[in-house]
Amino acid sequence: MKMKFLTTVAMVAAMGIGSTASAEELRLSHQWSAQDIRNQVAQIVADEVAAADVDLEIKIFGSKSLFKPREQYRPLSRGQLDMTVLPLSYAGGQQPAFNLTLMPGLVKNHDHAARLSNSPYMEALEEKMAEDDVMVLVHGYLAGGFVGKDKCITGPADVDGLQTRAAGKAFEQMLAGANASITSMASSEIYNAMQTGILNAANTSSSSFVSYRIYEQVACYTPATEDFALWFMYQPLLMNKSTFEGLSAEQQAALLAASEKAEAFYLEEAKKQDAASVEVFENAGVEIAAMSAEDFEAWRALAQETSYKAFVADVPNGQALLDMALAVE
Repeated sequence: MKMKFLTTVAMVAAMGIGSTASAEELRLSHQWSAQDIRNQVAQIVADEVAAADVDLEIKIFGSKSLFKPREQYRPLSRGQLDMTVLPLSYAGGQQPAFNLTLMPGLVKNHDHAARLSNSPYMEALEEKMAEDDVMVLVHGYLAGGFVGKDKCITGPADVDGLQTRAAGKAFEQMLAGANASITSMASSEIYNAMQTGILNAANTSSSSFVSYRIYEQVACYTPATEDFALWFMYQPLLMNKSTFEGLSAEQQAALLAASEKAEAFYLEEAKKQDAASVEVFENAGVEIAAMSAEDFEAWRALAQETSYKAFVADVPNGQALLDMALAVE
């Protein structure tokens, strides 16, 4: 039987006369700080649902306080967690198709990302999620770039021999193809790994670079731009499907309305994150590098020979999924 998380709030008057109000409580877990855009998305949903007054409360557990970053999808699918904001590729071990949501060069820009979120390609991925009793409430992609502890990284030759962190399997395969050594970890662990010499290069989202203060540990930053953003990662707000279906019609409606508002915010703020991150790194005295058209094409050609080829070979119906994604203009 699915666990229900109930909370009772007692309000006691000064004269000792009490009254009690009861609301169903949903637990939402993520790995980021309170200032991060992904926490802001979660907070919008929580606040809007609270304002709807439908006896539903969303309690947010940020900064990996409830589950470790890469260990959230499984408890979500089992009903041990109600909601999470999660890079979906973290769950690529459970559903290999999810690795397509962090494929180098697949997403052109933020508006293209939004079109991917409303396409048959995404519907196919949502069918995979439904197999795990998971559904999407808020779609969202974030762009990202590279950092180097000692030098700038723009093209494949720049990572040759470096100890590098990549966010997902496809990027790890591409970087390994450029002769980088790979160390897997969540973005929340990059700072300490840089500080202790475990890493000398990394890629992740512009938002994570800022919220985890990576600018304190690196010499050079290659950000995503409007022209060249090799790194785009799908990072939705997910919910256990059975938990959603167990809510009242009013609670479901409030949750969906809140999610629609949060998704619009997510898209507009995501567009601002890349430029904002450059300013933060510049103010910290970090060199800013630019990826050229030649660099971008070299990365994409390498990805097609490594990440794309491996995805098609490893994932049942992988070619069809890839074709569906590539068909979105």
